[in-house]
Amino acid sequence: MNNQQRSFFFNVDWLTVFLYLALCTIGWFNIHAAVYDEQHPSIIDLSTNYGKQFIFIISAVVLGTVILLLDSRFFNALAPVFYVVTVFLLLVVLVVGRNVGGNQAWIPIGSFRLQPSEFAKFTTCLLLARYLSGTNIRITEFKSLATAAAIIGCPMLLIMLQPDAGSTLVFCSLIFVLYREGLSPMFLIAAGLAIGLGISSLLFNPWYIIGVLVLATVAILATMRRTQQLMATMIIGLVLCISYVLTVKPLYFNVLKPHQRARIDELLGITSDLRGIGYNVNQSKIAIGSGQLWGKGYLQGTQTKYSFVPEQSTDFIFCTVGEEWGFIGTSVVICLYLFLLLRIIYMAERQRASFSRIYGYGVASIIFFHFFINISMTIGFMPVIGIPLPFISYGGSSLWSFTILLFILIKLDSNRLGALM
Repeated sequence: MNNQQRSFFFNVDWLTVFLYLALCTIGWFNIHAAVYDEQHPSIIDLSTNYGKQFIFIISAVVLGTVILLLDSRFFNALAPVFYVVTVFLLLVVLVVGRNVGGNQAWIPIGSFRLQPSEFAKFTTCLLLARYLSGTNIRITEFKSLATAAAIIGCPMLLIMLQPDAGSTLVFCSLIFVLYREGLSPMFLIAAGLAIGLGISSLLFNPWYIIGVLVLATVAILATMRRTQQLMATMIIGLVLCISYVLTVKPLYFNVLKPHQRARIDELLGITSDLRGIGYNVNQSKIAIGSGQLWGKGYLQGTQTKYSFVPEQSTDFIFCTVGEEWGFIGTSVVICLYLFLLLRIIYMAERQRASFSRIYGYGVASIIFFHFFINISMTIGFMPVIGIPLPFISYGGSSLWSFTILLFILIKLDSNRLGALM
């Protein structure tokens, strides 16, 4: 065995590879349970979705292996090319894409459908990492921040035109990458305040919210040492908050589509429609709750078997885990994800190259967003926005894009001792 082969086998983070394979296997078996057909019982029957997922997993493993055999510098050097290609595909899908479920997000290639928005996630992470790791780039400077925002915002805009709100929101998670690279925490605080004020404005009369804001501002000024700078900042902040509160409802009713508003209204308790817009989530919660501690057993889920939950092999795959494997099974899946995320952050922090570190945080941000939002929406904690559970939900584009996303990091990590990019 030569030095290059020895370096490959010993430097690859096999623990992360094992976590990846474990999640893929769990996904495959739960897809089998979610769409089980008694006339096609074999889990590798290629005429079924679970048989197709087996092919997707095998091809993803091959794809991951190819990535590990490439030179690490390949990803940094070609990051702009990958990004331009995916932006081009996002433009193409708006012209020739197939509309599925109200979203024109897929390019038909024979019997297969390619979803460019999935691949835009890793190409955006690559280009963002390349830019932020460049010489004299400071995220605290307006020009650098604006350029980084443009890199993230371009695919977001094109995906929103499909329209696919769920995939668009995924890119917002990259703010954590910017924060890690020096972005002021005030941006995160402002984002949290905007979310809080937005929800409050939908639940209560906006003038009540404005009254609370004015009283809070007066109280802060009364208890702190007043300076011209503090007073000017507080007044500007108050004016911006009031303007925002007054525009929430007009934007809510004029920008969002009726089904999107209905999902948010259902989540916030403004309306309750368990037979209509709230049906999916209600059935999902019933399925997860009925699993109790140990679950009903493999292929024994009644909610699953009788198709009470739509999209159960894709967006709502987690309720299959809950019904058939119970609290223990869902806890195992959640722990695997948390372990994987902690491992990714650990890998990112041990990088000598800033490009690899920044990319690692991009991987962690996107996987965390998918994991948190997908599971939260199946238990009614978040509105249904239609994004897959990484490595577990059915779909070739999703599995391949997440595989590329993760294995590029594994490759960069395997070369961390010799990389100083």
